[in-house]
Amino acid sequence: MRVPETCFNMMMAQNSSAGGVGNIHEYSVSELSGAVKRTIEDAFGLVRVRGELGRVTRAGSGHMYLDLKDEKSVISGVMWKGMAARLAIRPEQGMEVVATGRMSTFPGQSRYQLIIDTLEPAGVGALMALFEERKKKLASEGLFAPERKRPLPFLPEVIGVVTSPSGAVIRDILHRLRERFPRHVIVWPTLVQGRGAEEKIAAAIDGFNALPPDGDVPRPDVLIVARGGGSLEDLWCFNEEVVARAAAASAIPLISAVGHETDTTLIDYVADRRAPTPTAAAEMAVPVRSELLTEVLNKERRFTGSAGRLIETRKAALQSATRGLGRPEDILGAATQRLDRAADGLRAGLRARLDNALTAIARTSGRLTPSLLAAGFATRENRVATAWRRIGDRTERLVDDRRSRLQASSRVLAAVSYQNVLDRGFALVRDDAGGLIRRAADAAKAAGGEIQFADGVRGFRFDGAPAAGAKGGAGQKQQGQSRAPREVEATTKPPAPRQPRLFD
Repeated sequence: MRVPETCFNMMMAQNSSAGGVGNIHEYSVSELSGAVKRTIEDAFGLVRVRGELGRVTRAGSGHMYLDLKDEKSVISGVMWKGMAARLAIRPEQGMEVVATGRMSTFPGQSRYQLIIDTLEPAGVGALMALFEERKKKLASEGLFAPERKRPLPFLPEVIGVVTSPSGAVIRDILHRLRERFPRHVIVWPTLVQGRGAEEKIAAAIDGFNALPPDGDVPRPDVLIVARGGGSLEDLWCFNEEVVARAAAASAIPLISAVGHETDTTLIDYVADRRAPTPTAAAEMAVPVRSELLTEVLNKERRFTGSAGRLIETRKAALQSATRGLGRPEDILGAATQRLDRAADGLRAGLRARLDNALTAIARTSGRLTPSLLAAGFATRENRVATAWRRIGDRTERLVDDRRSRLQASSRVLAAVSYQNVLDRGFALVRDDAGGLIRRAADAAKAAGGEIQFADGVRGFRFDGAPAAGAKGGAGQKQQGQSRAPREVEATTKPPAPRQPRLFD
């Protein structure tokens, strides 16, 4: 390695220090720090360092500070924000990595450090060792236990898919769902590779679980976390603890479909079901509609056949039982005869009981004396007489009360009767039917009638012409001379018989 000129001059100055101190160049602290910085950066402008990660911290500015170490030494390293954001994996303590960058110094603390441009695992073995370590940790917490895994719904209404919206994975899933059994699919777009993908995948799983069952966006019945194949580094985001824990905490049954059949990630162990490919995940999520219809038809035929055979078996058994029971007449005949005999005996017993009672009465009446009979009859006659007296008194009082009320009503009726009006010189004109004639127009139509005065009734008959001097007579004279009513009956009719009084 060529030694820089500055370093050569420093060594020459040290070698000639015995000849005289005054020939040594005098540096300031900053000059010496700058000379060392330039020397190291010129000598180690591009280096690759393999080692184990020790301390790994990320500052609030986004820069990453870490230590590379082996059995004997430690080198501090720093990765600026832009480089750290492009890392495919998350650096962790204990991971064996290969760092590429340049050596520099930090004059503020008089130390050298490696400015890292790229950081990658030191082969597949390093990532697998980290994978096994995380696997043991999660298994010890019980996240892989079989009893935690829930069954998938037979026919989900809504399927949630966590994957990249622009890849071939989502197209394969949708195509297979359309072929088997079309369902409503909700896609949560997210990164599936690179720095920050693990947080977005975990957020998508948590977001689906946070949807309310009756919200505007339907809550899925099953989740599919899917990604196509790739290298171990490409799939590493599915090996992060945040993704595995989000999948384990999901209340919705989850299918893991990451990579191909030979690819295995931590999410495969915590998921409720693991699918070798995204297409296989769609097949697990829904049944085949045609096969389901065929199965339903087969079960319907089997059910119909079983029901028919059961009915025939029960029918044959009923017929056999009927033959064994015999005819109802044979079974009930004897009981009917016993009932008839009991009814006849009951009537005979009642008749005999009645005859005995009559005989006993006759015997008892024969022992009664005439004096007792006479006393009994006298008592009953007194009771009857008393009852009739009470009835007569009550009836007389009731009749007197009704008579007084009727007389009062008669006086009121006489006071308002029209007979008083007739006594003052008025008369009532009636037609042959007995109806009152109140107007001349009604009299012209009548064939005859009667006039009731205060002392009697006189009959008459109209000729239809108004009397002279009556209202409207002038008009009548132009047509013919008016004539007075012609009296037909001159005898006085007796007044109508008065209704007899109830108590006269």
